[in-house]
Amino acid sequence: MSTANAPKTPAALAALTLGALGVVYGDIGTSPLYALKEVFQGGHVAATDANILGVLSLIFWTMTVIVSVKYVLLILRADNNGEGGLIAMLALATTAVKDKPGLRGVLMTVGLFGTAIFYGDGVITPAISVLSAVEGLGVAAPALHGAVIPITLVVLAGLFAVQRFGTGGIGRFFGPITLVWFVVLVALGLPHIAANPAVLVALNPAYAAAFFVANPLVAFIGLGAVVLCVTGGEALYADMGHFGKKPIRIAWFGFVMPALVVNYFGQGAMLLARPDAIDNPFFKMAPGWAQLPLVFLATAATVIASQALITAAFSVTKQAIQLGILPRMMIRHTSVRDTGQIYVPFVNWGLFAFIVLAVGLFKTSSNLASAYGIAVTLDMTITTVMTFFVIRFGWKYPLLPCLLSTGFFFVIDITFFASNMLKLVAGGWFPIVIGIGMFTLMLTWVQGRKMVSDRLRDEAIDLDSFLTAVFISPPKRVEGTAVFLSAEKGLTPNALMHNLKHNKVLHQYNLFVNVKQHEVPWVGFDKRIEMEPLGHDCWQVVLHFGFKNDPDVPEALKLLGDRGIPLPEMDTSYFLSRDIVIPTFGAGMSMWREKLFAGMHRNAAAAADFLNLPSNRIVELGAKVEI
Repeated sequence: MSTANAPKTPAALAALTLGALGVVYGDIGTSPLYALKEVFQGGHVAATDANILGVLSLIFWTMTVIVSVKYVLLILRADNNGEGGLIAMLALATTAVKDKPGLRGVLMTVGLFGTAIFYGDGVITPAISVLSAVEGLGVAAPALHGAVIPITLVVLAGLFAVQRFGTGGIGRFFGPITLVWFVVLVALGLPHIAANPAVLVALNPAYAAAFFVANPLVAFIGLGAVVLCVTGGEALYADMGHFGKKPIRIAWFGFVMPALVVNYFGQGAMLLARPDAIDNPFFKMAPGWAQLPLVFLATAATVIASQALITAAFSVTKQAIQLGILPRMMIRHTSVRDTGQIYVPFVNWGLFAFIVLAVGLFKTSSNLASAYGIAVTLDMTITTVMTFFVIRFGWKYPLLPCLLSTGFFFVIDITFFASNMLKLVAGGWFPIVIGIGMFTLMLTWVQGRKMVSDRLRDEAIDLDSFLTAVFISPPKRVEGTAVFLSAEKGLTPNALMHNLKHNKVLHQYNLFVNVKQHEVPWVGFDKRIEMEPLGHDCWQVVLHFGFKNDPDVPEALKLLGDRGIPLPEMDTSYFLSRDIVIPTFGAGMSMWREKLFAGMHRNAAAAADFLNLPSNRIVELGAKVEI
């Protein structure tokens, strides 16, 4: 259940704030490892005093406008029953324009692409974070420089290998370790600021403006690296349901932003005195004796940052499956208390394979930085667009304030996106290729499911009419209860017709169950079930689930116990149709996509597992469906 609206004592609020530090801010908290360095590393921006102050000012105001104002103050207000994230925003936006089917379709497509691009971000973030931390060995122990990539891969392999055990055991350490990390960020930056307090003039936005005026093209190119300072901003919104708005806001304004500002300005102060330290200013801020311990702490912090993104990938995948955007996959729950703690093996090892590929292809965090940014800025832009439709059509705000507020952020987002597109050839293609691949899979699955549904609907018989015909000359009734799962309410399930055709019997009690997924995160037990009597001890039942509920049909059907419908555990059978999709030439998708859909459909996890049906009480009857 979401904690967003739960009552909080001071102790509970402190615990949630500490938890938010570890989960929400791991990614953005480790950006000082590489963000400032990458602005100057490409050779476009010279490390002069004016440029250093201009870039620092840009970083400060980018964090202020994008994270503090856009996400923390505005976007966090757009919660879907306490839940956040791109899928929650997509559900809000499409619901807000449900009376405009054309616009709803466009928003759904844009939201699908944003969700797909998230997986590209999910590959680059762990790779660049862990690699940039381990690269500190080149500063602390130059002899180990050649071991950076092998050590990075070992750390990442260990991280993905422990996912199947769940984050519950190690999660309690995330907050304290991340808190230590932010304290260290301050401890590293303060002495350099104290030694050169003149660096604080960069808090004035005039320095950012002057940097742009003096070097417009160079400054525009530099934005592609400046945006690295806000990577992880989407996590603020995505993890709102886990912690609530207040802890996330307290953590940002009370701990995270002050620590980041002090560290960035500390790096800037050092660079003003030692421009030659630009190759790795973060680690060179530390005294020699502290550099090796700092590498270990940075590696721990980046592992935590990566863990948060892996967990988000599992969560997004589960939500996408339940909204019908992706095929069913095996999902394992790793906690008996927290339903949000899940493990998706296919996603886990798929991410790991692409991360290994990214580390092998790009080899350094600087090269990976060329691949980073496009996915992040594109998702930020899509979130801004979705927000406009939520506040205009969902919240009914006047048009002008909606255009002014979201238009301001849209211009900023699109500027950062345009700057990052300059890195397309240098590596930005990598997350885009992953995103396009995922988008193709999602779109194929959505369209394929619609084609199957349309074909089954065209060939189906109305349930009322069918039952009326059956009971003119009723078959033999056998003891027990039959639960027939159907994709659509009011249509005769294929499993029922096959059962009558081959077994020539009907159970004493029959439930025709339709599972309906809604574009809200949670549906409570009070709204879980709808029932309509059909006569002859037959009932039409609709079960309602949100995209964060776990669909559990037997558990939901227990709610019928007080309505006179017997559901004894060992005397209830569940009948499912196992459709076999046959691609054909025609008006549907292109043949290669139909074959892709057929393969996805064939390899999807069993509906019985997804709906939590008891394995010893299932009867599956197959049917071929041509698309």
